[in-house]
Amino acid sequence: MCRNTTLGICFILVALLIGCSESSFVKTSGNKFVRDGRPFYFNGFNAYWLMTMASNSTTRYKVSDVFSEASKNGMNVARAWAFSDGGSYSPLQTYPGNYNQQTFSGLDFVVAEAKKYGIYLILSLVNNWNDYGGKKQYVEWGRSKGQSLKNDDEFFTNSVVKWFYKNNIKTMLTRYNTITKMAYKDDPTILAWELINEPHCESDLSGNTFQNWVAEMSGYVKSIDRNHLVEIGLEGYYGESKKSVNPNGYIVGTDFISNSRVPTVDFTTIHIYAEQWLQNASYEAQAQFVNQWVQSHISDSQSIGKPFVISEFGKSYKYPGYSVGARDSYLSEIYTSVYNCAKSGGPCGGALLWQVMDLGMENMGDGYEVVLQKSSSTDSIIYSQSERMSSLN
Repeated sequence: MCRNTTLGICFILVALLIGCSESSFVKTSGNKFVRDGRPFYFNGFNAYWLMTMASNSTTRYKVSDVFSEASKNGMNVARAWAFSDGGSYSPLQTYPGNYNQQTFSGLDFVVAEAKKYGIYLILSLVNNWNDYGGKKQYVEWGRSKGQSLKNDDEFFTNSVVKWFYKNNIKTMLTRYNTITKMAYKDDPTILAWELINEPHCESDLSGNTFQNWVAEMSGYVKSIDRNHLVEIGLEGYYGESKKSVNPNGYIVGTDFISNSRVPTVDFTTIHIYAEQWLQNASYEAQAQFVNQWVQSHISDSQSIGKPFVISEFGKSYKYPGYSVGARDSYLSEIYTSVYNCAKSGGPCGGALLWQVMDLGMENMGDGYEVVLQKSSSTDSIIYSQSERMSSLN
């Protein structure tokens, strides 16, 4: 049994053995993730930048470095962008149906390296926000094809724009990886496809527009790829019926409960950013909100009968009250909630820290970044959580 200072070596050896063998697809059974018929619990991280760094031969090593450091700390799931649309940074899709093969080769490398280090991937297919193109870019493409579109939320309704997005889904899922010699849809390294990062549809606060889009697009993914799981990319906002739980009672046109009940959606997600959402609240009020936010979604995921993942959380040095100690304490609290939920048979499958970066990436940081090579106390907390979650497998 791996203990103490040898644990990191054991984690990375196990990861490399998994990477060198044929991995298995992660599935769900009720409110649990499963792999080869056994429960699969994980501890992971976000690294949105993986494809961008991998598409440049001078920065590609950063992907390998982060996967290596993450593996040493037992982290076995990474979430990343599989989009970069239009005139954005290192574009993947330069216009509908036209792809930059250098960037796509970068994503090939990310998938291959993840397999090598025994790390599963959650790949997001489009952004709600303007960074890396987002739904705004799709709407602009629609206008360039003669569509009269009033706002960016017509991404969810316009037939031409939806066709652009579906074509991108098909291209991504059927991509033949130049390194692994395998189509993405056939590669167990990919744990799940995410429909859209942090969706909002504020032009229809009833939630009907987004609900219909989720059903259509998750069904479309499944029509091409029956191997992989699908999740939406939700922050966790409720609709009208439970808006009192939302930060400041705000609704954004999504509904955690009804969206997550769509049969072709496999698991639920939330993000946690109390310091952004409740900037004028006291530390105590923010902490109370975080606890309520997590427990409410655990309870609802249990009722829905699907696994639950905290897919973004962290603590930024850009907000008052930050210190490394405060960050470590916050991570410990979230990790303990996840572990206790999982240990007691609840729906928690794992949590994904926002975000991990390599040395020398300060220009891409947002205040939340953790550089594992420089964060020994934080590493220890991550390491401990990985061990706890792994013990449940």
